[in-house]
Amino acid sequence: MQFIPGVILFVIVVGILANGISIVPQAQALIIERLGRYHATWDAGVHLMIPFVDRIAKRVNLKEQVADFPPQPVITKDNVTMRIDSVVFFVITEPKLYAYGVENPISAIENLTATTLRNIIGSMDLDTTLTSRETINTEMRSQLDVATDPWGIKVNRVELKNILPPDAIREAMEKQMKAEREKRELITLAQGKKESAVLNAQGNKEAAILNAEAEKQTAILRAEAEKERKIQEAEGQAKAIRAVKEAEADGIRLIREAGADEAVLKLRSLDALTRVADGRATKIVIPSDIQNMAGLVTALKETASVATPGDGSEKKA
Repeated sequence: MQFIPGVILFVIVVGILANGISIVPQAQALIIERLGRYHATWDAGVHLMIPFVDRIAKRVNLKEQVADFPPQPVITKDNVTMRIDSVVFFVITEPKLYAYGVENPISAIENLTATTLRNIIGSMDLDTTLTSRETINTEMRSQLDVATDPWGIKVNRVELKNILPPDAIREAMEKQMKAEREKRELITLAQGKKESAVLNAQGNKEAAILNAEAEKQTAILRAEAEKERKIQEAEGQAKAIRAVKEAEADGIRLIREAGADEAVLKLRSLDALTRVADGRATKIVIPSDIQNMAGLVTALKETASVATPGDGSEKKA
């Protein structure tokens, strides 16, 4: 019977000691209070705490966290009301300040983000707001980082998710965008037509140049062909004349070599004279030395008549 209370006491002691052992995971920190006051910040690892004296006041997540806030109404410099929702990326660098600096850090960051956003957008007009996301993000991150430093929070990035202008302005912007798109399409179409016209003009120019070159080459070839033809004709005529003159020279040479007398030469002259008349001349001037040959020609004709077979009267004679 005395053994049972000892076992119970042992179990109680072991339980108390086990409860005093605390294991802190990686990327977390524990805020330890002793008798209600801040005592220490435990990082990752095994730690011992005094039962009933020390307690874990807060568990702090040291990873980078994302706070997505709902859209906030803001007014631009030109009195346009729009809604903007933002995302804040932050990390806790001082767990003690985070635990004791502000009651609700996330709510504090949300309200601080809304007021900072209103101040920045209030100094911009609508067009600047829609085209200056990067400027707004940088300015907000800088101001939030300074404001949250006493809370042990470092703001790494701030992003504007959506900028929602009023429906009327959004419709006007859509119409403007449509008009700009149609304008760009018309400009593109006009440029395409212009380029097509330029290409056609260049093509026509090149075609005209090629045609002119072809006509020029054709004319040159025709002129060269005509030149060659005339040269060949002239060479042919020269060869013919040369051949005739050579034949005449050969004839004269043969006559001289044959020893022809003056009578034969006169007969050749008479024959040439006959060919000149050719039955068409109405007046022929006969040299005096050829006129003296008339009797000789008559005698030759008679001799030729006797020698040539004819009618019966010639035979009787």
